[in-house]
Amino acid sequence: MSTKTILVVDDDVEIRELLQEYLAKSGYEVITAEDGIAMKQQLEVHTPDVILLDVMMPGDDGFTLCQFVRKSSEVPIMMLTAASDEMDQILGLEIGADDYIAKPFSPRQLLARIKALLRRTRPAGPEEIVQPTALPRSIRFGHWRLETLSHRLYDLQTEQDYELTGGDFSLLMLFLSRPNEVLDRDTISNATRGREALPFERGIDVQLSRLRQRLGDSGKHPKYIKTMRGNGYIFTAPVTYEN
Repeated sequence: MSTKTILVVDDDVEIRELLQEYLAKSGYEVITAEDGIAMKQQLEVHTPDVILLDVMMPGDDGFTLCQFVRKSSEVPIMMLTAASDEMDQILGLEIGADDYIAKPFSPRQLLARIKALLRRTRPAGPEEIVQPTALPRSIRFGHWRLETLSHRLYDLQTEQDYELTGGDFSLLMLFLSRPNEVLDRDTISNATRGREALPFERGIDVQLSRLRQRLGDSGKHPKYIKTMRGNGYIFTAPVTYEN
């Protein structure tokens, strides 16, 4: 397995040095940037597997830089937010970040979250594709077709297609693999974040809302994802697997 590269973008030199040392000892190649200009320079010569992106920085903030990355790349992004700022966490997920971690955090906690992020966003290798339990090439539901290898979602009515982020693909695949089954928040969080849901966490609600919006689904009159109040969520549309 090739060494994974992590880009750390933070204006705090102590945090950059700490993360570079700790993650390097854990087997990762680490590159750093102190602001948006340096980040863009790094992206011109490197293709990171994960970006750790601080929200509060001089010049372009983390939200602006997240949107910049999402214009051309689906690289997993973890936002570094203030512990007390829930709106930063929600906004980061809404504009395409895959996860967030609140400062101050322990390096061990961050490492566990990075590993979970890489597990759920890595492409399937050839050995996985040929296994009998491999994913079907595409999945049909309603007027949509999901291509499982490219993570692209096709609207069969408008003939438009969209590339899903790693988190959105994981969430949709969870529902498509378990239709007509009530999925609680811990199940959803484990599938999309590699961990159980935190108390009062809003990230799952944001991600569900983003997926519903992409599918043109209504929370009040859902065609696909129905809320089972107090229990979780259920995917109600017929699903067809195509090999």
